[in-house]
Amino acid sequence: MGFLVTQGTMYHLLERELAADDPWRLDGNPFEHERHAQMLRMSLSRGSIANALEVGCAAGAFTEKLAPNCQRLTVVDVMPRAIARARQRMSRWSHITWVTASIQLFSTPEQFDLIVVAEVLYYLEDIPQMREAIAKLVKMLAPDGRLVFGSARDATCRRWGHAAGAETVIDIFKETLIEVERLHCQGDLIDEGCLLVQFRSPIQSSDQSNRRD
Repeated sequence: MGFLVTQGTMYHLLERELAADDPWRLDGNPFEHERHAQMLRMSLSRGSIANALEVGCAAGAFTEKLAPNCQRLTVVDVMPRAIARARQRMSRWSHITWVTASIQLFSTPEQFDLIVVAEVLYYLEDIPQMREAIAKLVKMLAPDGRLVFGSARDATCRRWGHAAGAETVIDIFKETLIEVERLHCQGDLIDEGCLLVQFRSPIQSSDQSNRRD
């Protein structure tokens, strides 16, 4: 069994990694390009987005792809350096709201028709914290909204020292959301693998519920 990484230790590790020009090779790695391309395809499965939430922006590599397709976009990250770097990268866009906060502390009465949360939830210390974060995300999802989730798999995350990864989180999401699509992305290296899943809210909007085929 791998060691468990505390959130304090993880914060310092992330801060150190974000000092690099291309942390996690998000801009220069073919695997990351494919992962982002599939995440964007899932995000845009119903066309342009009125109001989206991205949880965890790293240095803004995916944010840059998502932003042009949203009327409004809220970006949340626990790392001030990540928000600063992504905000600088996205300086030409005026429709983005930037929030420095953990998923545990982030709160808004808004509902989003798209939520993207990728490579984030395994940073939480344990499965009860993951459940709490997932419940909060589901509550922020608009009726008939879509949630795109991505994560390294359970075995990989536990090898890295985390409590759980994709399979565990997917099962928790499926307690309240409906799975629409699942895709496995795999790169050349052992750590270059993830599951991407698109979920939808089981609650239909009033427009959808009143529509007759």
